[in-house]
Amino acid sequence: MNRQMKGKTPRRHPPKKPPNSQKDPVGVYCRVRPLGTENEECCIEVISSTTIQLHAPEGFKTNRNGEYKETQYSFKKVFGVSVSQTELFDFVAKPLVDDLISGKNGLLFTYGVTGSGKTFTMTGSPGQGGLLPRSLDMIFNSIGPYQAKRYVFKTDDKNGMEVQNDVDALLERQKRENNLPVPKTPSSRQKVDPEIADMVKQEEAYKADGVDEDSSYSVFVSYIEIYNNYIYDLLEETPDDAIKPKWNGGGTPMRQNTEFIPPQSKILREDQNHNMYVAGCMEVEVKSAEEAFQVFWRGQKKRKVANTRLNRESSRSHSVFIIKLAQAPLDADGDNILQDKNQVTVSQLCLVDLAGSERTGRTGAEGNRIREAGNINQSLLTLRTCIEVLRENQMCGTNKMVPYRDSKVTHLFKNYFDGEGKVKMIVCVNPKADDYEETLLVMRFAEMTQEVEVARPMDRPICGFTPGRRHRNQAFKEELSRKLEERGGPVDRDMPLVVDNLVYSLPPLPSCELTDPHDDITLPRLIEALQNRHRIRQMMIDGCLNLANVIKSKFQELDSNLITRDNFIHEQNGKLFEKDKVIQNNKSEIERLEKKTRMQEHKIDILQKATKIYEDDKRSLQHELETRDQRLHREQSEKRRMEQRMQGVVSDTQLRWEKECERRVNAMQLEMQNKLWVKDEKLKQLKAIVTESKTPGRPEPPPRQTQPKRPSREEKRSAPAKRSASPSPLPTSTPVRPLHRRSRSAGGEKWVDHKPTTNVDLGTVLQPVIPNAIQVSAPNEKALSKCDRYVLTHQEVASDGEIQTKLIKGEVIKTRGGGQAVQFTDIETLRQEITTVPSRKRRSSEGKPTNGDGSDGTWTDVETRCSVALEMRAGSNMGPGFEGHGITKRRKP
Repeated sequence: MNRQMKGKTPRRHPPKKPPNSQKDPVGVYCRVRPLGTENEECCIEVISSTTIQLHAPEGFKTNRNGEYKETQYSFKKVFGVSVSQTELFDFVAKPLVDDLISGKNGLLFTYGVTGSGKTFTMTGSPGQGGLLPRSLDMIFNSIGPYQAKRYVFKTDDKNGMEVQNDVDALLERQKRENNLPVPKTPSSRQKVDPEIADMVKQEEAYKADGVDEDSSYSVFVSYIEIYNNYIYDLLEETPDDAIKPKWNGGGTPMRQNTEFIPPQSKILREDQNHNMYVAGCMEVEVKSAEEAFQVFWRGQKKRKVANTRLNRESSRSHSVFIIKLAQAPLDADGDNILQDKNQVTVSQLCLVDLAGSERTGRTGAEGNRIREAGNINQSLLTLRTCIEVLRENQMCGTNKMVPYRDSKVTHLFKNYFDGEGKVKMIVCVNPKADDYEETLLVMRFAEMTQEVEVARPMDRPICGFTPGRRHRNQAFKEELSRKLEERGGPVDRDMPLVVDNLVYSLPPLPSCELTDPHDDITLPRLIEALQNRHRIRQMMIDGCLNLANVIKSKFQELDSNLITRDNFIHEQNGKLFEKDKVIQNNKSEIERLEKKTRMQEHKIDILQKATKIYEDDKRSLQHELETRDQRLHREQSEKRRMEQRMQGVVSDTQLRWEKECERRVNAMQLEMQNKLWVKDEKLKQLKAIVTESKTPGRPEPPPRQTQPKRPSREEKRSAPAKRSASPSPLPTSTPVRPLHRRSRSAGGEKWVDHKPTTNVDLGTVLQPVIPNAIQVSAPNEKALSKCDRYVLTHQEVASDGEIQTKLIKGEVIKTRGGGQAVQFTDIETLRQEITTVPSRKRRSSEGKPTNGDGSDGTWTDVETRCSVALEMRAGSNMGPGFEGHGITKRRKP
């Protein structure tokens, strides 16, 4: 036996579907259940025949900060609280039954919150039959006169159908009747179960149009339930409790053990046409709607139900009732079914009653009820996920794998969503306010389901025989019976005719009248005639005896043949019994191998999960390794950049300190030279005083002062300057103010002189002067609109610690929108050095000697610091490194 491989859902072969097949959306209908009490708050309002509106209840509005939001949802048809079961069947299920008789598949399932009326919609109650009994009644009303004899159609174990001749079907019936001591048929019961009585009234009966009269039909039903994601056959003769507790070695159940062994579940398989079916599921052939519904009710009593806080008989499993219709055409004579398996058409209608979604907090579930609710919600979540992926693949053009195998419900019906039949869904809702949030989720799922499209199924191929064969055959039989009746008549009137013929075949008697006692002619003639009749009678008796002997020998031969036939049949029954034993052994072996296969599949699943975990760990470790490698490379590159940056900083710092040291050395040298010059001057003055004191008629020395008085400007003008041997300092006249010439770059244009408030006033004459300019601290649109050029004065600290000034220049351009834009064209750099050498100037007086105390006089500020002023025009060609010093270098004496 080949092991069933686990893997991805096999894809359907492209040739099976026509390339230009049309698609129909999933038909979604809504049915509103009436409220339990009149005073109960309602949250659903039927607006039209296709639209409903949800109102948030009062408590829900309070929890949402008083927000009130009404939502509307549209369906193909909305059935209010006053809609009967007949109207619902007419709109929803009747087209599916028509398609079933036409050889097409169909799927109808009810969906909704627990307690919303799904089971009532599907099954109904006495006097108000649901969709299931009405569908069965319509099927048998349509195909009743054209049904084949029992066991003419026979199911195989691979979701197929075989056709047997009348003799094999008769032997099959005799064998089944002998094996069943009491046949379980509705006719054997004294009275019908009152729970299923009067499900469908005669006046509400339907009949399909366009039934093929030249075909024979047979109906098979099966009933399964999906409980905790396990599949169980409800028609199988098994104990009622499908879940048994563990037993100890003594043969008694362990009372304190709360663990349960899952029962033997049916498995899903795929046939040669890639359709999913339940392997080993019992399929019962039924010949009437009452018999079919009796079979359904027998399985319904074994379905898992429980009493919860929201529903007295809450369904704890998904039930699937499968109606399979087999049909095959008659032969050319219209008398027998065509013995060709390829001409058999099998269509099925699946009626699914899904368990309701529920919240354990509201139902008060405990123990097994919690596990059941979790499995129910998980299977419904898988159904939503499959619908979402189908919708995304169809709307976005993606090719994501639909997770059918995550649940038994979706895995069983995946062929319908792939285009094997029509799909319809009835959304049952309870309008009470307590179910508002769950009903909102159901509405969203229903709205999304309507956007999924399913391929339209193909029509059944047309048989090549002439139509009307059955009618012609029946007419021929009726005419033949009439002709035979005219010629021979019935069997009970044959015996008098035979007797009359025998009497008329004897010779007639002569006249027996005696008129003369001496008549010797009449009596001898009568005696001769009687003797002749006796001889003929004896001959007839002998012939009859011979014929009886021949018939007796024939009967004896037939009896011997019958005994031989009985012995042969007995022998064949013995062989058949041995074959049955072999079949039972093979079935047990198959079950053992299937169990072993399931164990191996379970081990394979575990290994696949472990492999997946290891692969995920491997990918995560590889990702972490790559991340760390990238981080290491970044750190190494950052280290190299840091080393290069540090080398540049070190070289810049070294160069800056070398310049600073050189500058300080030059300053110290200049300071020492000035000190030496001052001392020389003092010595010269002292020498002059000593020399003058020795000469006659010299004036009296001025009184000694602690601080020499600085001469005024008039004294400076009147006193002639005496020239000393050493270089004299700069003249003490008023410094000449440098001329501010008009900047060549300005021309006749107007400038915007942008000087930020953060700039530092250096107090030097090295300042850019731009005539015909508007000075602003922050540029604005008004100033820019009046000028043609723009300059920004920017200060920053240079690498040697000094202040560096940059003039950033640009042109003002008018934009298309009426504004102004600045396009920068040039950068001019102004740099100055602040020296620490005291460039002071000695005070001079014409004709007055210097004080002999050697103290310094008063010194000017601008004249000594800068004796030369430079002006740079805006846009000058002089480089940014041009420097001007105001200290005049003195030569050594």
